[in-house]
Amino acid sequence: MTLSKDLRIRSKVISEGVNRVPNRAMLRAVGFQDEDFLKPMIGIASTWSEVTPCNMHINDLAIHAKEGAQRHGGAPLIFNTITVSDGISMGHPGMSFSLPSREAIADSIEIVTNAERFDGIVAIGGCDKNTPACLMAIGRMNLPAVYVYGGTIQPGILDGRKVDIVSAFEAVGSYHDGRMNDEELHKVECSACPGPGACGGMYTANTMAAAAEAMGMTLPGSSSIPAIAQEKKQECERAGEAVLGLLEKGIYPKDIMTKKAFENAITVAMVLGGSTNLFLHLLAIAHSVGVDLTYDDFERIRVKVPHLADLKPSGKYVMQDLNDIGGVPSVMKLLLERGYLHGDCITVTGQTLAENLAEVEPLPEKQDIIRSFEQPLKPTGPLVVLRGNLAPEGAIAKMSGMKKLRFSGPARVFDSEEEATEAIVKDEIRKGDVLVIRYCGPKGGPGMPEMLSVTALIVGKGLGGEVALLTDGRFSGGSHGFVVGHIAPEAQVGGPIALLQEGDMVTIDSEAQSLTFAVTEEELERRSRQWTAPQLKAVSGALGKYARLVSSASKGAVTDLLD
Repeated sequence: MTLSKDLRIRSKVISEGVNRVPNRAMLRAVGFQDEDFLKPMIGIASTWSEVTPCNMHINDLAIHAKEGAQRHGGAPLIFNTITVSDGISMGHPGMSFSLPSREAIADSIEIVTNAERFDGIVAIGGCDKNTPACLMAIGRMNLPAVYVYGGTIQPGILDGRKVDIVSAFEAVGSYHDGRMNDEELHKVECSACPGPGACGGMYTANTMAAAAEAMGMTLPGSSSIPAIAQEKKQECERAGEAVLGLLEKGIYPKDIMTKKAFENAITVAMVLGGSTNLFLHLLAIAHSVGVDLTYDDFERIRVKVPHLADLKPSGKYVMQDLNDIGGVPSVMKLLLERGYLHGDCITVTGQTLAENLAEVEPLPEKQDIIRSFEQPLKPTGPLVVLRGNLAPEGAIAKMSGMKKLRFSGPARVFDSEEEATEAIVKDEIRKGDVLVIRYCGPKGGPGMPEMLSVTALIVGKGLGGEVALLTDGRFSGGSHGFVVGHIAPEAQVGGPIALLQEGDMVTIDSEAQSLTFAVTEEELERRSRQWTAPQLKAVSGALGKYARLVSSASKGAVTDLLD
């Protein structure tokens, strides 16, 4: 295909001039010929890896994206970056590396793209940190770019019922409670993950993919097309074409990722009942494009938006089920018709969101995955910001599927996830307790580890909704129950959670949106004077750098915050 104009907005520094003969000689070794130097260079950022089912197929998808860009006049090159499997790193020291991997992925895409002077980017991600990391890099560089989500995994089938990775975590709790034997546990282990794709419920990967689509950074349907579907390969080919269209039209990420686009992302995630990690990641992406996004924006939208999707972890269905009835585009069409979305936002197709949705089929009348506005699962969004003397900067709770809206009980305080896990396994945690796991924040963790193993144990022990869990760490999108995370300021910097003592009465009130403990100001001041910051758990290497640089969770836990 012949392009209508020269789209080499950066690569000319390599492809032209006598002084660049050595540079071009290197590219000839990887397959470039004379005509390729007249084309825009397109980077295909692949997060392929064998360490997780979420990303095991992405190498093939990257090849399809390369073919699409090549066929439509680009000179594409595939490069790789890392990924971390949250499911495999969960419940042990490896989880400290999960959130920092977001920064490493973003940094590495930025480094390669800028060093090689690519003119545009197609980035393909799978596991939880991939989507925000790719969008952060895209936002920082502000080069024409399209994001492709690797797609969701199919549910496993065990004894006629659907199972997934959260089923495996919760089975461990059932085993420890004596309600499951070795053979039954092994069957769950062998059935939960049947092949490629990210965890199937409305967990973090699917939440962020839906947010990216709502934001206009993916082609329509990207977030709900399953990993193994032929349509996913076709999407990658179209993404390779689309990035050239963006170059031709002069559309850049900052034109797409506007404040209104972030509002669309929050709206869709609230309706779908997404993960609490949405806050961390959208704040970080917004920071990368210079959009002023705060907890107040999430709250402003939450109170107007109903929770409609009956999706796991608190519901019955998985993303593939949603895809079968029209996927995220059909949900967005419904929201646009009801006035919940900004239809005038430009997207990577070069068209507005409203134009993209014009030909989308509406949701079928007979389905129970997406509830009606008249009978929502919850009249407002389920992701709630709490504040109070225990979380002056804020904390995040997910209230989907919860019958209780208020919980009050004595604090059971632990300074590590391991100590808390041991107490649960030994039946030392009782109904009515408020389990507190602290020194797990961005700096204190370091890396703000997720608590899926702990929440799954609680559910598996039959204590779901009967025990509250508070942490300055965070939760997997698969966590459910009375859980509050992202408590800020964190314990490591002397936040009030560091001053909490065993037996203090803690109250979580989602209606009042408060998180408090019954201690006077005078007593808090006394405890604060006696408190001494512990040494950082990591002082060198990747975690040491991260712990020294990372911001508060309330600022997105980014490592390039200047103030």
